[in-house]
Formats: sequence, C-alpha cells, structure tokens
Amino acid sequence: MRIKTRTLDFIGAASVVLTTFAAAPAQEKGGEDETGPYDVVTDWPKPQATHVGFTWGSTAGIFVESPNRIYIAQRGELPLPEGVKPGPGAIYGAPVRPATGGKPRWQQSLIVVDGQGNLVESWTQWDAMFAEGRGPHKIKISPYDPERHVWVIDDNLHQVFKFTHDGKKLVMTLGEKLVQGNDDKHFGRPTDVAWLPDGTFFISDGYTNTRVVKFDKNGKFLLTWGKPGTGPGEFNLVHSVAVGADRRVYVSDRSNSRIQVFDENGKFLDLWPNVRSPFSLHMAADGNLWVSDGVTNKIVKYDANGKFLFAWGSWGQFPGALWGVHSFDVDSEGNLYTAEVYNGRAQKFRPKRGADPAKLVGRGLPLATSSN
Repeated sequence: MRIKTRTLDFIGAASVVLTTFAAAPAQEKGGEDETGPYDVVTDWPKPQATHVGFTWGSTAGIFVESPNRIYIAQRGELPLPEGVKPGPGAIYGAPVRPATGGKPRWQQSLIVVDGQGNLVESWTQWDAMFAEGRGPHKIKISPYDPERHVWVIDDNLHQVFKFTHDGKKLVMTLGEKLVQGNDDKHFGRPTDVAWLPDGTFFISDGYTNTRVVKFDKNGKFLLTWGKPGTGPGEFNLVHSVAVGADRRVYVSDRSNSRIQVFDENGKFLDLWPNVRSPFSLHMAADGNLWVSDGVTNKIVKYDANGKFLFAWGSWGQFPGALWGVHSFDVDSEGNLYTAEVYNGRAQKFRPKRGADPAKLVGRGLPLATSSN
C-alpha cells in the first residue's frame, strides 16, 4: 500500500495562529472567527454546589447520549487559582495555567448533565477508585449496545471499565490496577475504545504501549498489532481509535503526527501524515473523520481517504476558544460538545443560523434503541 505524502497547508497557518494567541493576553479574543460555524453556549454546564472555592478539573472525556444526557469525565476538582473569581468562566486555565498541573480533590469525576447544563447524576461512588490514578481518560457508549453500558478508560490505572447505564454497577474490568504490561491481560496506559456492530471492540494502548488490542464482545483477547517506530504499523503514543462503517480502524499516532488506517485484523492500509497532534478521532455517520488537534487547537475534517476538508478553532481561555480538546461529540440537534484537558472545562456549541452543514461536525452513528 502506497504511503501518502501530501502536505496539509492549514497546519502551518494554524501554527501561526497558535503563536499569535499564545503571545496575547489570556482572556483577549483575536481577530479570526474563533468558533467557526458555531456560537458558544455560555454558562454551560452550570457551576456545581460542590464547587465553592473549586472549579472543574482537567476535563478529559465527553459523550452525548441525547440532547439531555451528556456524560462528562474529569480528573477531580481543582482549587480556584488566586485572582480567579467564582462563577461562569472560572476555569483553572485563566489566566494561563494548564489544568493538568493542578492538584485535584477527587470529587465528581463522572457526572451527567442535561442540555441546560444542570447536574442529572454524579457517580461519586467511583471517585475513590479514580483517585488511585490521575482520573478517567475517555468515556463512551457503544452505538450498537441496546443496554447502553458506559465505558471508561483510565490510562494511569492501566484499566478499562464497563458500567451499567446508571453507573451503579461495574460489570467488566480489563487490565490489572496499577500494573503495566504488554500481554493479553495488561495494558500500558490505554486511551480509547471503539466497536464493531457485533460488539467486538478495539482499545488504543497507549501512552506507554504502542499497539491496538482487539477483544470480542465479552472481553476475550483476540489479537494485537503495533510496535514502536515510525514506519507503517508502528506507533508513538496511540491516543485514539475510531471504526468506520466499512470496518476500517483509524488510529491516532499522536507523537508521530499522523493517523494510520488498518483493516479489522490489523492489516495496514493507509497513512495520513502531517496531522500535527491528533488528540481525539470522531467518526461521523457519513464516513468523514473529524479530529481535534491538540497543538493547533483546531477541529479538523477529513474525508474517509484522508483529504483535508475544513478546520476551525483558536487557542485561548475565553468562551469558545479551545485549549487541548481531548474529546468531542455531537447530539441529534447538531450541538457540539468539547472536553478540554488544559483549560479544565467542557463547552457546548450551537450551530449558527444558516451555517453550512458541511462545516458542522457530523453526528456519529445513532445509539441502539435502549432497553432501559
């Protein structure tokens, strides 16, 4: 298979934008259309009562079940920095402080909010478990699961968890807590999960390991592929995974600044170079792949063959700016939700009136009809 060598011109331009914003005051907007085809929904989610003196921690995961049920995974809560007033916009990253550097208290690591940002559920029963690592890395539901189990990846615990829909019961655990390994029963800082229609799933593994691991629907190990390096099928920080309707597996090779494509058994098919820092992959139902770039702070659209189509976003701490979009998702009404590890917040974006549909992040596959 021929390896593509095209150059994506927007990367250079985005780097200039990033430098410009980095040199500007943290809360000051720049001159571009920062939010692309969207308007930011301010004061979302609502401040929690437990936030007195605290704010959101590094926010790593977000998943939308419906416009009124949005799951958020954060790495604990952080004390408000000196000089930051409580209320809307009170994020740890203002002024410029990465939320990944704060010392959290382990509270409200997994929450569910509605479309207005009101708290619906707080899975506090699992806070102590996440405190043994650095907090959850991703949160997802398989589009093919009628019971809508909730999956949580914790890279520092080296584990993958599967919960009941309401979070009351842990029904599957893969990996051994705090034990790193590279075999069929261990992970090396896993990062993400994606599924085939029959429930077979893939784990990107990860920060330490350089592989993708395939399991059957019951969690039985099937196969693995990948090794350290820069060649086809080799990785350096496997940070996200997505599966297309054609069953091709798209893998974020983050520190190699590229995306690799495989068949479902790990056969190398394609390589997309010059993707600066692919933090998260979002496969839309229409076959286009959307990527959050953690260095340029852009949301980027590619077609299924890796052709660059569109990008928007700018760095900053003001509402609508982006800093480290670690996960993103879309609801059935077209609203976009982002989780930012460095700003320490989740954001909601509403499509602008008359926005070009081709520039709106495509919704993923609709979830299976719930049996709940």
